[in-house]
Amino acid sequence: MRRDVFQAIADPTRRAIIMLVAVQSMTPNALAEHFDTTRQAVSKHLRILTECELLKQNQSGREIYYQLNGDKMKEIDHWLAQFKKIWESRFNQLDDVLATLKKEKKSNI
Repeated sequence: MRRDVFQAIADPTRRAIIMLVAVQSMTPNALAEHFDTTRQAVSKHLRILTECELLKQNQSGREIYYQLNGDKMKEIDHWLAQFKKIWESRFNQLDDVLATLKKEKKSNI
């Protein structure tokens, strides 16, 4: 089942996992130590993040290490960037309106 990346990052535990593995690759057990939940619950979150391709798995001996998939994070960033441009434009327009109102107020004094 293919999951939606935005559903995956909507969960606060999964966002916390992303933050942890962004700093360094971690095993499921190491990640589970950071949460007040079962190892199975953390494994479920890891599976969802892996299915969404936000995390990659690397096998090292008997251990599986999870690391952030930077390429997928870039896709999210590019998608969000379009909204940033819209909001920056609106804020610039608001700045212009406020500056005009301020000038009008000064000229009326």
